[in-house]
Amino acid sequence: MKFFVDSADVDAIRELHTLGMVDGVTTNPSIIAKSGRDIIEVTKEICSFVEGPVSAEVTATDADKMIEEGRKLAEIAENIAVKVPLTWDGLKACKVLSDEGKMVNVTLCFSANQALLAAKAGATFISPFIGRLDDINLDGLDLIADIREIYDNYGFETQILAASIRTANHVSECAKIGADVMTAPPAVIKAMANHVLTDKGLAAFLADIEKANIKIV
Repeated sequence: MKFFVDSADVDAIRELHTLGMVDGVTTNPSIIAKSGRDIIEVTKEICSFVEGPVSAEVTATDADKMIEEGRKLAEIAENIAVKVPLTWDGLKACKVLSDEGKMVNVTLCFSANQALLAAKAGATFISPFIGRLDDINLDGLDLIADIREIYDNYGFETQILAASIRTANHVSECAKIGADVMTAPPAVIKAMANHVLTDKGLAAFLADIEKANIKIV
């Protein structure tokens, strides 16, 4: 499974990148707004050290404007994936941009039918939102499983990019289902290393070291 970082915090992305935990990055206007920086500037900086796909989202809602913005964003770097919403206009933009050889991430997916349409339109990535479905008492992981089954049935090359991941458990469950990619905030990725029994075992280990006065250097 590929790990994308859902963030515009350059320092946090660099830290994870150093550890080999970054296969790509996803951003959107809301995330970049929190950084207080220009969308082009921060995206260009991320692309300067992240080799994998970096999703940059359009702000328009009509197809022609999305295409115009998508082309502008794609000029930032070769590894830009233009992110468009899963609307009819978004699918039109996806088709045009993908036909031009640009990577396209179709976002805000909440149904298997939407994912099927995105694959037909040539999307590089489809981004089903797990957490937001959980918020309305639907199981977001069921959607990942449904899309995986449909894509495998017909050999679609569109990659399933599990998004709106809230917990470390979401990550492992998506991996078991077979999502190609997951994107999560830095805090969620770091939380994957946590386990109460690891903490308990380490505490006992350190107590034994102190009692025996063991020193290596």
